[in-house]
This record gives sequence, C-alpha cells and structure tokens, in this order.
Amino acid sequence: MAGAGKKPWFAVKRYGYGAGLPISWEGWLVLSAYMLAMIGSALFMSAKATFVVLAVTTPLFVYVAYVRSDAEWRWCHGE
Repeated sequence: MAGAGKKPWFAVKRYGYGAGLPISWEGWLVLSAYMLAMIGSALFMSAKATFVVLAVTTPLFVYVAYVRSDAEWRWCHGE
C-alpha cells in the first residue's frame, strides 16, 4: 500500500493520476538513475537492448513511485 508508514519519496499529483516530482533526495536519486538508464541505453546500446532496458526499468520505477508515494494513487481533480 502506498505510503504505509514509510517516508514518502514522491507526492501524488494534484490533478490527474499517479505521482509527480520527487519530494525527497531518495526520490530524486531514483528518478536520476532511471533517466541515466534511459539516456545511457539510447546512446550506447542497440535499439533492441534499449527496448529491453525500457521494458524492465519503467515498471520498476513506477512500482517504486507507487510504493513510496505520500498517498494512495487515484484520479484527482485538484481537491
């Protein structure tokens, strides 16, 4: 469950669904590592290898953002 007694790394979006930008250094570290993996694979690997990196790291990143968010993910209308 999101935010279950752990320090949150990401804040849920005020509008829409999911998490927004990180709110702690750990969140920024995870986001930076994800971005470096994407950019590095695009620059230094073949298209197939880049797709594999994307297919593995994106669900992992989304899962970490979900688990370490400050509230449950749901559709928000600015409330």
